[in-house]
Amino acid sequence: MIRSIFAALTLVALSAAPAMAHDITFGPLELNAPFARATLPNAPVAGGFLTIVNTGDTDDRLLRAEVTFASDAQIHEMAMEGDVMKMRQLEDGLAIPAGETVVLEPGGYHLMFMGLSQALVEGETVPVVLTFEQAGTVTVDLHIGAPAADASAEDHSAHMGH
Repeated sequence: MIRSIFAALTLVALSAAPAMAHDITFGPLELNAPFARATLPNAPVAGGFLTIVNTGDTDDRLLRAEVTFASDAQIHEMAMEGDVMKMRQLEDGLAIPAGETVVLEPGGYHLMFMGLSQALVEGETVPVVLTFEQAGTVTVDLHIGAPAADASAEDHSAHMGH
C-alpha cells in the first residue's frame, strides 16, 4: 500500500514538472541539454555540447556559433584518421538532416571556444548564439558542468554534492 502511494505521488510529481528550462524548440529544431565543462582560470579553450533534433522534413545546417566569452567559436569534429584522433573545424558547418538527431558531445562533433576571456565556472551559464541555415539565429545558454562532465550540469546535480 505504501509503495503504491509513493509510486502514485512520484508519477504526479513527474507529470507536473515543467520541461527543463534550457531545452529550446526553435522552429522544427529541438536544442536539448546544452552544456560546457568548467575550465581552470587561465584555460585557453573550452568545448560546448548539445543535442539537436530536426523534427522537420527539410535539412538544415548549423553554420556558426558566436560568443562574448572567447575570441573565436568554431564548429568542430573529432574523428579517427588511422590510429590517431584528429580534431578539425567544419568550415561549411554541420548538417542537421531532416528527421534526425545530431549530438554534439565530447569526442565527437562539438563547439570549440578559443581564446577564452574568462573561466567557465561550474553552476553558471554562458550564452552562445547559434546560426542555422534554415531556422535562423537563436541564443542558447550553456550550463557549466564539472570539468569532466559528459552531460548538462542540471542532469548530474545529484552527483555533484547538491
